[in-house]
Amino acid sequence: MKQIQSVKGMEDLLPEQSPVWQYVEATIAEVAQRYGYREIRFPIVEQTELFKRSIGEVTDIVEKEMYTFDDRNGLSLTLRPEGTASCVRASEEHGLLYNQTQKLWYTGPMFRYEKPQKGRLRQFHQFGFEAFGMAGPDVDAELLIMLARLWRELGIADGLSLQINNLGTSEARARYRADLVTYLSERVEQLDEDSKRRLSTNPLRILDSKIPSTQALLNDAPSLVDYLDETSRSHFAQLQRLLESAGVAFEINPRLVRGLDYYNNTVFEWVTTKLGAQGTVCAGGRYDGLVEQLGGRPTPAVGCGIGLERLVLLLEEMNAIPAGIQETVDVYLVAVGDVMADALVIAETLRSELPWLRLVTNFGGGSFKSQMKKADKSGAQLALVLGEDEVAKGEVGVKPLRLDSAQQQVARAQLVETVKALLDQ
Repeated sequence: MKQIQSVKGMEDLLPEQSPVWQYVEATIAEVAQRYGYREIRFPIVEQTELFKRSIGEVTDIVEKEMYTFDDRNGLSLTLRPEGTASCVRASEEHGLLYNQTQKLWYTGPMFRYEKPQKGRLRQFHQFGFEAFGMAGPDVDAELLIMLARLWRELGIADGLSLQINNLGTSEARARYRADLVTYLSERVEQLDEDSKRRLSTNPLRILDSKIPSTQALLNDAPSLVDYLDETSRSHFAQLQRLLESAGVAFEINPRLVRGLDYYNNTVFEWVTTKLGAQGTVCAGGRYDGLVEQLGGRPTPAVGCGIGLERLVLLLEEMNAIPAGIQETVDVYLVAVGDVMADALVIAETLRSELPWLRLVTNFGGGSFKSQMKKADKSGAQLALVLGEDEVAKGEVGVKPLRLDSAQQQVARAQLVETVKALLDQ
C-alpha cells in the first residue's frame, strides 16, 4: 500500500525543530505584552466574502492563491490567507472597536496556494500585531520601535533593514493610479508579461516588479509622493521624526506599495539580504478604512505580520539561536526488575518538588546495560538507578553521566535534595 505523505507545501514541524519555534514565539509574545498588546485567537476558516471585501477581488491572493471550498450548506469558505481581515472581523463582531483603543496580537497558520520554495510555503505561519482606534503617526512609530527591539532581543538586528513609504489617501491613490496606467499603457510593449496582466487589474503592484527592464521603465513614471495631500505628508514627516528620535534607522522606498488593497498612508517592510529572493521578514502598514469597509464604524488602524518560517531561517543563517534551548533530559530513571510502581512514585515526587526538572522514565523493561545505553543516548545529566535491591533498602542509585561527581546510593528521603544539588552545579 502506498504511503500517505503530507500535502505539498505544508510541512511537518519535527520535535528537534520545535524548541527553536517555541523560543521565537515566546520571545515575540513577551515583547508584545511589554508594549500592551493582548492575544486574540480566531478560526482558520472564514467566509470567503471577508477576504474578497478586504484584500480586493483583483489581487493575486484572491484571484489565484486562496484555498476556497463550499461547505455542505453551500456556503463559500476560505482557509485564511492572512490575519488582519480575521482580526478586524472578530474585533468588530465582539464589540472591541467602537470608541475604544485596542492593541492585539495573534499567531497561527495561514494558507496560500503558491509555488513552495525556501521560506514560502502553502501553509505558513505568521505572528501579527494590530492596533485600533489611534490615528496618529505615534502608534505607527511605536510599532516599528517595538519591532526593532524584537530584532535586537533575537540577535538579528544587523540582518534586517527597514523600508517605509506613504500611500496617501484612497483618493490620492486613485488619481495616481489613473496617471500611472496612462503612462504605462503608452509603453505597454516594454512591460514584462506579469506587469501587462497587472496593468488592468492591480497596476500599483507593477511598482514592486523585480524585472530590471520594468524597473528602468518606472524611473520616469509618475511618483506617488507628488499626489499626497498635506495631511498624509505631515503624517509621514512626523513618523520619520519619531523614528529618528528613537534611533530606528530606515530608508524611504517610494515603490513600496504592499499587495493588499486596504493599505493607506504608512506602509513598511523589514527586509534582509541573507535569505535570497525571500527577503521580506515582516511587513504591514496603516488601514484606516478597513473596519468601515467590513461593516463597522470608521476606525483608524495599523498592523503588521511576521513570517515565522523566514524569521527562523534568518536566525539559523545568522547563528542567532541561543545555546541550550534544544530540548534535553535532566534525569533518566532506570528501572530494573519488578519496581515500576516505586519508579513512578519516585518520578512524580521529583516532578512535584522540582517543577523545572525534565525527567524520563524507562518503560518496556530491559537489562541494566541496555537501559543505561538509553540513558546516555537521551543526553541526561543523571541516571537514577532503581532495582529490587534499592527498593528493599529504601535507596536510589545516582549515577552522574555528564557531571564531575561520583556515583552514590542515596536514601529516598534525600533524593530530591541530592538531585537538586547535583543539577545546580
